[in-house]
Amino acid sequence: MSASKAPSGGQGEEPGATGPAVVERSFYDTDSVKVAPRLLNKILARRGPAGEILVSGRIVEVEAYRGDKDAASHAFKGETKRNAVMFGPPGKMYVYFTYGMHWCANLVCQPEGTAEAVLLRALAPMVGLDLIRSRRGASLPERDLMSGPARLCQGLDITRADDGADVVDGDLGLVVLDDGTPPPRRPGRSARVGIRLATGFRWRWFVEGDPNVSRGRPGEPGRQAASGGQTGRQRHRPDMATPGVR
Repeated sequence: MSASKAPSGGQGEEPGATGPAVVERSFYDTDSVKVAPRLLNKILARRGPAGEILVSGRIVEVEAYRGDKDAASHAFKGETKRNAVMFGPPGKMYVYFTYGMHWCANLVCQPEGTAEAVLLRALAPMVGLDLIRSRRGASLPERDLMSGPARLCQGLDITRADDGADVVDGDLGLVVLDDGTPPPRRPGRSARVGIRLATGFRWRWFVEGDPNVSRGRPGEPGRQAASGGQTGRQRHRPDMATPGVR
């Protein structure tokens, strides 16, 4: 079983409420390499029509991408119709399709007009385990349910329809919550997984020892992590399914 604890209550909107608080927009309004490690141990949740949490997971692995300063970013060559959300206000979700079969989700950082984002690479399941299993596979071990960017999107039913979702306002049901669990003082850190360009930056952070962290190896070719624009070709693995969008 995952060590993550389910949020008490489940509908906390503001600090002091009975449940976890929605992370404020100002949290994202800075450099993605600052936001990324601070996201560890926050909660990504999908709410139902009444505001109840249907599915959630604790964020245990992330990667930062830095727009025109980062050759592995979708935004490196400027704004397009596909990456437009990255240039919008912070606290939006940028979702893209990879290899014709998977979705990957990023959280937009920096003020509007500056395209940076954090790829969500792995979640530790919390609420809605049965629903997650119905989407991912009833026989899978818990550690494999959302241990990869494509897997977590399957578990939370994140698709192109969620591109541009506001995780502060929760307009499409997706929110990032803080239940008071701090990020690790010394998170694991490495180069990003699967990229071919800008491979020297150690912009991947994860919760050391958490079994839900994906098993992709830094620098493993062929799978473009998060906001990158170059794709490779290798055997399909949903835990590594993060190629860029053309």
